[in-house]
Amino acid sequence: MMRPLLMIPCALLGLTVGCGPGDYTPDPGIQTDDAESVDLDNLRIGISGTVDLLPEARRLLEARGLPLPSLDGAPLTAAEPLRLAVNDANATFGTAPAAADGAFTVSDVAVREMHLSLAVGLASAGFVPAHTIVYDSAFTGARPRTDIIGARVWALPEAFHDALSVAVGEGTLRGHTDNRAATLRDAGFVLGRVVDASGQPVAGATVAPDREDLAGRVYYPTADLDGVNQVGTGPEGLFVYIHSGADAEAFRLSVTSLEGYVPRNVGVAPGWGLVLTVHPGLYPPL
Repeated sequence: MMRPLLMIPCALLGLTVGCGPGDYTPDPGIQTDDAESVDLDNLRIGISGTVDLLPEARRLLEARGLPLPSLDGAPLTAAEPLRLAVNDANATFGTAPAAADGAFTVSDVAVREMHLSLAVGLASAGFVPAHTIVYDSAFTGARPRTDIIGARVWALPEAFHDALSVAVGEGTLRGHTDNRAATLRDAGFVLGRVVDASGQPVAGATVAPDREDLAGRVYYPTADLDGVNQVGTGPEGLFVYIHSGADAEAFRLSVTSLEGYVPRNVGVAPGWGLVLTVHPGLYPPL
């Protein structure tokens, strides 16, 4: 069962820094320029940035002549993916609407409630429920200690999800879920992009979970979404991890073909997707 993890002390979760008051140093792994330091006695921060359609999703909809779903006013929620995965009632930390230009700010996020990572996502008409990781303790072993600014959140239109599910194939999805799911949403999934230090997608990269029992669940979509392979990323650097459609799982995903990439925390469960950008080093590309 996953729920006992929620009561594990900081040290056992690897959060050996920033669990108590007295330190105002910004953390690596996020953009902290111009961010305000936070009083760790209160441990409440703001998360600000922009939400937009995943670029591949925008291109797909435009190529098919489909309308782009609006993000104006869409509710964005800050949450802990691990706690979302186990249906914890306290998994969400705040909600704010997206502006017409995609800008958002979620205020008063209680950092002490975070265990492994923070994500921002939306569940709105025309979109598949998905959360984008905006802070990962894998980089520091600590919770964030400053406001998170410049976060990029990616929205997944239903039409893109459906096309990606078709690319993976119903047979593959049913095979990985013991016939429980025929779509990525029903199975639960991770959609990631491998980029280089300048933020450009990396072709030919391979990604794997840190557990042998989860091997073989990573696929790499082709650029035109007409299929997938298990050889390596295409020109867009995308990969998809297919969950079992059953109980929640928490593990780490690693880039196995390149040096310098930190293994990333992920939590998955049926009904939604997790989106992340995998970059080398401790800081995301600007």
